[in-house]
Amino acid sequence: MAKAIFTTKVNPAYDDLPEQRYHFPRRYLNAARRALNDWIVYYEPRRSSAHLSSSGGRQAYFATAYVESIEPDPLRDDHYYAYVRDYLEFDTPVPFRENRFYYESGLQKEDGSTNKGRFGLSVRSLPNPEYRLILSAGFTDMDRELETPGVYEEGSRIPDLVEIADRSVIQQISYRPFRDRVFSAAIRAAYDNTCAVTGLRIINGGGRPEVQAAHIKPVKDSGPDSMRNGLALCQTAHWMFDRGLISVADDYTLLLRDGAIPGDFLRIINEDRRLTIPDVPSHRPHPNFLKYHREQVFQIHA
Repeated sequence: MAKAIFTTKVNPAYDDLPEQRYHFPRRYLNAARRALNDWIVYYEPRRSSAHLSSSGGRQAYFATAYVESIEPDPLRDDHYYAYVRDYLEFDTPVPFRENRFYYESGLQKEDGSTNKGRFGLSVRSLPNPEYRLILSAGFTDMDRELETPGVYEEGSRIPDLVEIADRSVIQQISYRPFRDRVFSAAIRAAYDNTCAVTGLRIINGGGRPEVQAAHIKPVKDSGPDSMRNGLALCQTAHWMFDRGLISVADDYTLLLRDGAIPGDFLRIINEDRRLTIPDVPSHRPHPNFLKYHREQVFQIHA
């Protein structure tokens, strides 16, 4: 097991859906296999697509996930899928370089310049300390203090501090309340604390937004904590969405269950009967998750 960097573009040439799978050619198979049953960091390069002239990528690390299996692509020879779980986006994308500091030490040559050969590898190994460093920069809410080894019986092995620190980070990013806080903050920020169904933006007396972060594909069905799997909804809209009374088409048209929506609520739904979406394309609901909600939540309650 070894941690790794997986590079994926805004408009990937391969069949990537980072929340669920990473598609890669055989040349990266050994490197990907070393990351099996361990954690990876996703990196978005400058190029936004396979075209050499493309640009617009953030050149930043943007999420982490756990690799649980690697399988051959049944439709494309010499290509494979790494299937992941526990995907979690950083609340702050982390640039690969800040001034002269590189989060991946292997990307820096002895003369201080970028090692373009290694930088060009779509899958590359990542030492544990550098993994922790990237996560600490990416999650502002993360506890950066190491656990204290404590007291051990005589003759027992005292855990290495690096091993303890690694375990502490993994515990945090696997902890549901931590994941909920990160997901909720990201969704509220992406939608400017505004309900995507009604356009309501209510801030209570304490300055706390009333809008809630809703998963499109539910967590109980392995829905990821991704902005592309989230919506900002007021409490009533959230309740209706979770119970399949409301859904969303791929063009963001609202789908409403006939005869099931109270008239009072219909009057406050967006006038054009369309979902309000974030300005940033990568923050908008992904068709994969919208399709799941229509077929597995909306339709089964029809």
